[in-house]
Amino acid sequence: MTAIVMVALAATMTATAFLSGIFGMAGGLILMGVLLAVLPLPEAMALHAVTQMASNGWRGLLWIRHVRWRAAAMFLVGCAIAFAIWTVWRYVPSKPIAFILLGASPFIVRIVPTSLKPNPERLLHGALYGSACMSLMMLAGVSGPLIDAYFLGGNLERRQIIATKAVCQIFSHGAKFVYFGGLVSQAAGIDPVMAALAVAASIAGTSLAKPILEKLTDTQYRTWATNIITTIGLAYLAHGSYLLIQ
Repeated sequence: MTAIVMVALAATMTATAFLSGIFGMAGGLILMGVLLAVLPLPEAMALHAVTQMASNGWRGLLWIRHVRWRAAAMFLVGCAIAFAIWTVWRYVPSKPIAFILLGASPFIVRIVPTSLKPNPERLLHGALYGSACMSLMMLAGVSGPLIDAYFLGGNLERRQIIATKAVCQIFSHGAKFVYFGGLVSQAAGIDPVMAALAVAASIAGTSLAKPILEKLTDTQYRTWATNIITTIGLAYLAHGSYLLIQ
């Protein structure tokens, strides 16, 4: 990886961590698209995992008093079940399929039966959506739109959403790193300099976003978050479809 590419990726990571620091979403989804465009899929997955663990870990520390630990625990139970299954299957999708799955996930949530509409404060929902999000993580590298829709589905206020989701994402991205960095491809090694830049960029972007989140109202937060999820989902559906046709 050249120095120019490293600097460009570090700048992108700072910007996407800043976006995620405000809304708790979208940044990782954008970064995954960029990494898929410039790196082989296993390496892109592994580097993305390092970046997101740093970003979510720092975000979790900044907002730790707002974490809803009960909701996080049940979500992670679902993640663990799905991860155990995927470590046996060890499937890696093509890039077009990965993009299509990324784009389709927010719209899938909108068509599920009313009884299964997401609510992060219901224990069964935590386990079900945790399993679904981990499966999407293994297929597409992020569970972005799906986990975002899940946490927006209840009555948590914006800081509780940001904090609880960050805790869940630390473990889910850690599982992704193990899966793509070791179980699936021994060749998915990461340049240590790039990894260090990724961690620094993630912490910087997350820290810069904190005061902006404080100024948002819950209504503004939910409106912006929903619009961002929809826009990015449509863009990835279009790009994945284009790649598939090509």
